[in-house]
Amino acid sequence: MGGIAAIARQAGHRVTGCDANVYPPMSTQLEVQGIELIEGFSPDQLLQFATMPDLFVIGNVVSRGNPLMEAILNQGLPYISGPQWLGEQVLYGRHVLAVAGTHGKTTTSAMLAWILEFNGYKPGYLIGGVPLNFSISARLGEGKYFVIEADEYDTAFFDKRSKFVHYRPRTALLNNLEFDHADIFADLVAIETQFHHLVRTVPSDGLIVVNGEEPALERVITRGAWAPVERFGHEAVNEWSLIPQQGDGFIVRKSGKEMATVKWSCDSGVMGRHNQLNALAAIAAANHIGISPADSARALAEFKNVKRRLETIGIAHEITVYDDFAHHPTAITTTLDGLRRRVGNARILAVLEPRSNTMKLGVMKAQLPGSLDQADKVFAYGAKAGKDNLGWDLAEVLSPLNKEVQGKACTFDDLDTLVLAVVKEAKSGDHILVMSNGGFGGVHQKILKAVSTYQTKST
Repeated sequence: MGGIAAIARQAGHRVTGCDANVYPPMSTQLEVQGIELIEGFSPDQLLQFATMPDLFVIGNVVSRGNPLMEAILNQGLPYISGPQWLGEQVLYGRHVLAVAGTHGKTTTSAMLAWILEFNGYKPGYLIGGVPLNFSISARLGEGKYFVIEADEYDTAFFDKRSKFVHYRPRTALLNNLEFDHADIFADLVAIETQFHHLVRTVPSDGLIVVNGEEPALERVITRGAWAPVERFGHEAVNEWSLIPQQGDGFIVRKSGKEMATVKWSCDSGVMGRHNQLNALAAIAAANHIGISPADSARALAEFKNVKRRLETIGIAHEITVYDDFAHHPTAITTTLDGLRRRVGNARILAVLEPRSNTMKLGVMKAQLPGSLDQADKVFAYGAKAGKDNLGWDLAEVLSPLNKEVQGKACTFDDLDTLVLAVVKEAKSGDHILVMSNGGFGGVHQKILKAVSTYQTKST
């Protein structure tokens, strides 16, 4: 919604917005764009406007019973969902490149948008994070191309279709597919159906780029595809494949023929096998609009990743603190794998807040211990009261880790206590990886500050 607000502002509209607990980097980005932010959803906001807004764009966080939404409905004011507004007012008539999948949407969208930008296409884009090559998460752009992170979550309380059905892509990139969003989907089959709906919107002269190593996506394609399909993966059986190289770079192959070599810059922060696949998928999608793999590889050599994707927050006393958005067991696994490949045998202290709706429901809790296997120590936070209450016993779920290595996992329901435990454990050369899909109470900076203070006192 923040990205949509930025695009509306760039299109010349006056934009205001409200939400609960708006936090950086989005709050900062919106303020820079000149977008007024109002805390909360009080209906009194409607009295603040000298002239009533022409349209209220409603995000899917808003439900019936929300006081501001009830006032909008009672007064008969015009409203629309964010994805529908975007589809009708911004995407209509443009060549949309949509990136869908359970994991990697933000990073892959950022890679694809940068490939287009580097090669002079000046694309519009909407990305669910802040890509460091652009410093803003959304742009109206010039010309006909628009890159969008295509989410399968539902659109709004009055439109239960997945957001991505509003986008009408000509190039659809299906990155992976696992069960997630247990608050709205009963099972994986239900999500596959939504992806099938997306595939049905791709025109016959478009292209579907699909991960050839994902059984769920293969089932989606088997249900029907009316556009050409190109598969990507590690193995040469896929039309697009790769040969790993030193430093997480790789050779790009198309139909078995070597086409280009991707070499990341030393400060890109891009690491891990999953990011190799993300980049390969972006190269395949860009090829559809005429950007050669070699030109894409040159762009990726200057790619700087996305905020909150293994982002280095700071270093104190040779202890590095990272922030990552990982909130699903598979994402946690791949994030830890990428960091492990970079730091070798150095210790990794994982600090985790399982706060997504799926995690709160406990659907993925059995996979959590295995996803943390590559961490040397685990510090997990789970509130025992309020809206962030997990509803299940975090210590019990993580107990298998302590059977493998005594004391490997500790759980906390107080952030200050967690921070103190982390800094007491941290030693020079350690890497502290913080993972959450929320603000996590600013724990990243708290740890960094506490590490500096505590280590100085210890010295």
